[in-house]
Amino acid sequence: MSTALLWFRRDLRLSDNPALAAAVERAERIVPVYVHAPDEEGEWRPGAASNWWLHRSLQRLDAELRERGTALIVRRGATAAEVLASLAQETGAEHVFWNRLYDPASVARDTALKQRLRAGGLECESCNGSLLREPWQVRTAQGGPYKVFTPFWRACQADLDALTPPRAAPAVVRGPRRPPASLPLDALGLLPGIRWDAGLEANWTPGEAGAHARLAAFCDGAIA
Repeated sequence: MSTALLWFRRDLRLSDNPALAAAVERAERIVPVYVHAPDEEGEWRPGAASNWWLHRSLQRLDAELRERGTALIVRRGATAAEVLASLAQETGAEHVFWNRLYDPASVARDTALKQRLRAGGLECESCNGSLLREPWQVRTAQGGPYKVFTPFWRACQADLDALTPPRAAPAVVRGPRRPPASLPLDALGLLPGIRWDAGLEANWTPGEAGAHARLAAFCDGAIA
């Protein structure tokens, strides 16, 4: 029975998640995992408010997964590559799926990670989980990047009808029969020690449901 790791990063949602859709199509069992490796962020570590948001979003993602039959596995390590390789060996996973990031540091890290995991016998696939078009899909007739906005925008608008529509969240996500160990979310230390976050709690709703509510409010009124 095939098993896949589904690596969550900044895409903490189940609907419109191409990596999740690919994992469900290609594997019978899914191990959803969040890897906390702050040392990989270097100078770009998130601040305290972002960490608060991350904690609450992970809570809600775990709840959504549990409603569908599995749970989020939380691991911590020096590098994501080490954690994913270890978890794949532990679970017998043959595949690893994730959605791409596009900043230069993440591209370099993901390229090296993909090479390492493939060298260990894993099938790796990254997906477009955030863009209408990939950067390499929008090119001039000479094959280079656009330097003027208007022709770039026209090229972006071409063939929009051919784009894949967003997918609904799957009704069921089958996890492994023996779930691997997971850290409690509090062990990551994302919440502030001195609870200054009451205003955030009162005014914001992290997680996928909160994002959908914000989008609906925008489309129903503010967009006009």
